Parts: sequence; structure tokens; C-alpha cells
Amino acid sequence: MALPEHTPYLIIGAGIHGLSTAYHLALQLKSTGRGDGHDILIIDKGGIAAGASGIACGVIRNNYFQSSMRELMAHSVEVWESDPKNYSYHPVGYMQISCESMHADVASIHAEQQAIDYDSEFVEGEADCSRYMKGIFHDWQAQSITSVLHEKPGGYANNASAMYGLASKAEAEGVRIVTGVTLQDLELDSSGSVSAALTTSGKIACDYLVVGAGPWAPQIWQMLDLPSSVDIKNPADGSLTTGVPMWVYWSLQEGTLGVDPAVQTTNDGRAPPVIHVDTDAPLFSDVDGSLITDQMWGIYYKPDFNFGGIQGGAAPFIVDKPFHQVAVDPYGPESAEFITGADFAHMWVSALAHCQQRFAGAMPLYKNEPSGGIGAFTPDSFPVIDCFRGNCHFIADSNHGYKMIGVGKLVAQEICGQASSLLKPFRFSRYARGALHPVSNSPFPWS
Repeated sequence: MALPEHTPYLIIGAGIHGLSTAYHLALQLKSTGRGDGHDILIIDKGGIAAGASGIACGVIRNNYFQSSMRELMAHSVEVWESDPKNYSYHPVGYMQISCESMHADVASIHAEQQAIDYDSEFVEGEADCSRYMKGIFHDWQAQSITSVLHEKPGGYANNASAMYGLASKAEAEGVRIVTGVTLQDLELDSSGSVSAALTTSGKIACDYLVVGAGPWAPQIWQMLDLPSSVDIKNPADGSLTTGVPMWVYWSLQEGTLGVDPAVQTTNDGRAPPVIHVDTDAPLFSDVDGSLITDQMWGIYYKPDFNFGGIQGGAAPFIVDKPFHQVAVDPYGPESAEFITGADFAHMWVSALAHCQQRFAGAMPLYKNEPSGGIGAFTPDSFPVIDCFRGNCHFIADSNHGYKMIGVGKLVAQEICGQASSLLKPFRFSRYARGALHPVSNSPFPWS
């Protein structure tokens, strides 16, 4: 498909945010009589779901300590549930299984989920938690668990299949998707607004730009001449922490155990919820019995026929490399050293065996194939979703992205003049205002 010289709406990225925004914007334009999907163009340097959205774990949950994240996720779960077939969505539920240091945090999550009518069950106490989990999995054996939060909505989606389903919905509304086109730079007019995109296939003038580029967000942030660092106000005493880098790269630890996914079924033979365990119980190697860690650790996992096994991950780690060494291509060959390897596989498979006896001795079945990748995180590890330059909606998901399918719908509404209260807590100005999200005791930076 040839690139037009001009498009009213240009979207960068054919992943979850770009596709969702395009589809919902097409519906918004049609309903308001302001146009339709033919006014929208998506470009992507690779293809549909070629980046993070194509190899993400695909977990969909509401389990957040931060009330603003819970409300945003509840909205996103509704979008997933609106078309489970096209979104390749499996509504199996989600379980947060935790040790005592997280008990109070998880209790507050449950209380606030009840306040927004999000269906969940909360179990407390080590004996009751063990009884509850063994009622689902007969071989459950995780240690030091004192709370279980069982979310009945949510689950997971088959990542690439979901993106192709979303793309087909957008294209049915007239949206054009052109792949193999790399954004090289952006032109700004005299007022500072975005006037055109310079790409490897030519110049595209646009009236409005949407950026949904996942781990490539920092490069486009630079093209918009936005600040490379921020000053963050401490809400407690008003003091400032100055010069905090805007972007930090984390290596996202995910992988697949190559067993029949049907191995992981519940006692009654059903598809199980997604399992997430955070615990301070010592973790020992399932290979040689050596101590892997005596510090807080966490994993998540679920059976996935798309991945062909048990798929999941563990807490990420910061990539200790200068920005320019990662920013060239977060999924290119030069990033391979940061992505999941033997240390992760040993830890994750041993943790599976710690949780359920059925995974004992499974280390030789670990599949060394692409999963996880590199994520670009904001200063507080939460999304920045805001309008810059007067005509550019920027979605920097800080790797919360895949589950946030509803963000595109909210951004589409904002482009058409309907300000979103759900997106207000994620404005860039929160750093200067000290309106920060509370921090939980989870080992994960996005919980």
C-alpha cells in the first residue's frame, strides 16, 4: 500500500495501543460525523504485533495497589470482554498469591475492588490459603502464603492472535495499516505542533499524531524534543528530586516450559486462572537443591496453547547500559544479552516446582525462544498518557501495555474532545505536582 502525502490522523505502532486507538477512533469519528476510519493511517517499522505486543505474556488483570490503575484496568477488562472471539481472550480469572509482607496491600486491593464492583474473593491465613489452593490444584505446595486474592474476571489473551483480530476490526472500519515503514523524524510547524512525519518511505503530513510505540517510545520522545529528565516533587515535604532520567530500560523475564498445556488443569479438569505468586520463602534449585535466593521473589504463569506450554515470567531487572546502546532497537540483535537466559530459566522453573509438584524435574523441557524482551519504563514505572505539542497523543505504557486495551478507546475519545477522568492520573505533569502513585511491597515495578 502506497503512503499518502497527507493523513488527518497518523498513528505510530501496530501493537496494542496503536491498533486499539485506530479502531476506537474510527468509531468515534463515525459516530460524531467527523469522518471515519479512512482518515486514519497506522505505520509500523515491522508488522502487526512485531514488537512487545507479539511476544507479551498476555495476562489481563486488575491486581494493582494503585486505585487509578485498578479503575483503568477494570475499563480495559470490559473492552476485552466485549469481543472475546476476535480478541482471542480467555476469561479464566487471575490469582494474586502472597506472603505476609504483602498481606495488607492485597487486602486493600480487594476492598477497593469491591468498591468498584469488581468480582474477587479474598482468602487470609496460611492454613485457609493452603486449603483454598489445594481445592484448585491438588499438588499445591508453595510456602509462606498468607493471602490469596482470586479475581474472577480477567485471564489472558493469545497475544499475536488478539492483535490480528484487533487489526481486522480496524481495517473493517477503513483504517489503513502500512508495515515496513520506519519513522525517522518529525517536523514541527512554527507553533510547535507536529506537521509531518519523515519516514523511510517518504514524508507524511498529518493533522494529528498518536504514538503507541512500546519500547521505542524514548526515540520518538526525543524527536518531539521533550525533556530527557524530570524533576519530581516529594508529596510529603514538597522537596524536589532533580534530573531524574525520563527513561529506564528493564529486561522483561519471560519464558515457556515445553510441556503439554493440558498438564496445568484444575482438580475438576478446567482451564485454571493465571497464577501469580509473590513470596519470601527461600527458593531452592529444582536441579541440584542449591539456594537460588532467600530474598523476596515472584513469578506468574498459565497454560497457553498458543505458546505450546506453560508460559509466564518473573520480576524484571534494570538494564545497566547507556540509553543509546539499547535505544537503537530494543528487540534487535544487540539487545539479546539483556533478554531471558539460563539464570531466569533455572529460577522460574524451580519456582514452578516450588508452587506445584507436577513441575518437579521439568528443567530440561524449558524452551529457549523469544519471550519477554526489553521495556522502556518511566521514572515511577507507571504510564504517561498525555497530549504534547498540541496535537500529539503519546502513550508511554511503561510496560503495563498489553492488558491496557481500553487506553486506545479513552485516547480516541479525548482526541474527539471528551476528556477522560481515568487518564488524568497518568499525565506527565504529575511529576512536577508530586501527584505520584503509591508504591506497593511487590517485587514487581508495575504492581
